[in-house]
Parts: sequence; structure tokens; C-alpha cells
Amino acid sequence: MYRFKQLIAGNITQRKYNGQVGEVMAYVSAINKLNVLGLPVSKPQV
Repeated sequence: MYRFKQLIAGNITQRKYNGQVGEVMAYVSAINKLNVLGLPVSKPQV
């Protein structure tokens, strides 16, 4: 996770605000997907 954040952090390439927002949202979505993949699957207790 640390390496992934280091690759992405500070590398916003869009010049306009709306483009920057979209780019950051794409990065956040990618990080969230990586977090979900790393979480253990728990079974509900009955």
C-alpha cells in the first residue's frame, strides 16, 4: 500500500479543477479496491 501511494501521490496531471477532481477520485477508487482485496472474509455467526 505504501509503494502504491508513493507512486500516485502528487502526480496530478490535469490542469483544470474538474479534471483534477476526476483524477483524484479514480485514485481513491483504485486504493479502495486494493483495500477490499486485502480484507479477510468473515462469516456471520448464527
